[in-house]
Amino acid sequence: MHTLTKIILLTLPLALFAKEATVEQLFSVQTVKVKKEIRSERVKNYGYVTMDQARMYDISPRFSGYVEILNADKIYKKVKKGEALVTVYSPEVFKAKEEYLNTYKYTKKRPNSGMLESAKLKLELLGISNKEIERLIKNKKASAHTTIYSPVDGYVFIKGIDKGAAFKAGQRLFKIVNLDEVWVEAKLFEEERGRLSMTSKYELHFKGLEETYMTTNVLLYPELNPKVATLTLRLRVDNKDHNLFPGMYANVISLKDESKQIVLPTTAVIRKDGKHYVFMVGEFEGEYEPLEVSVKILDADTYAILGGLEVGDEVVNNALFMMDSDAQINGLY
Repeated sequence: MHTLTKIILLTLPLALFAKEATVEQLFSVQTVKVKKEIRSERVKNYGYVTMDQARMYDISPRFSGYVEILNADKIYKKVKKGEALVTVYSPEVFKAKEEYLNTYKYTKKRPNSGMLESAKLKLELLGISNKEIERLIKNKKASAHTTIYSPVDGYVFIKGIDKGAAFKAGQRLFKIVNLDEVWVEAKLFEEERGRLSMTSKYELHFKGLEETYMTTNVLLYPELNPKVATLTLRLRVDNKDHNLFPGMYANVISLKDESKQIVLPTTAVIRKDGKHYVFMVGEFEGEYEPLEVSVKILDADTYAILGGLEVGDEVVNNALFMMDSDAQINGLY
């Protein structure tokens, strides 16, 4: 609300000003109404994005072999679940395939389910998929090549082989990371631990991203970093759009004691001599009366009004402007 009007200051509290005064001056005054909102005390901490350890997959074959075709040939390449990562030749696997195929043919003439299951189990223990075993029976021929597929949608964070390379059983060939959810690890001082029981929601902001992320899924690590005396709070964050990457810094806002509160912007409140005041719109047009209020800081832009005002009351939005333009000009303080 804007008014261009004559400003008349009514009788002012002695704690604020030295004497009563009437100021007549024309300028634009912006006002704001006191309102009730669902707000909470906001406490800021800092953190960074890390990978969700439950979404990290090591591709480590249970057999040795040689790389024939390398599909996942670049680090950070995006792959789909079931997509071919690498095709290899493994003498051990080739031998096990031939044994299973021969056993299958033999048991067709002389049924022996135990023998066939034993040959199939050997392939399964080597990590050969049922899909490839079924293809072996369908083609009635053992292929010397074995393809390793991605178990999940994700990114290749580690590529431990090159085309033509040899590898040993248990060697990590790839590390695939799914980023549909990530962790944000925030650092807290020991004395901040007490407020966690009163905090149910967390708001996260990242540089370069306009979106505000919210989460309620948290875990306090049961370990203190003795060098800097901090605890680590882990927050699980949905990341379906993959805009969050490991290593990104985050502003973590703890929303403490969420409830309906009477609020005003901080610009509408001025502090003087240890007390807080607002300039309340008077009964007549152009009248603004200083009024002492009790407040609590919610964040950098908002005060919670604890006393002195009610919902719907109208005050000047820039209390400091009123003070400077009127009281100071007239030598009131």
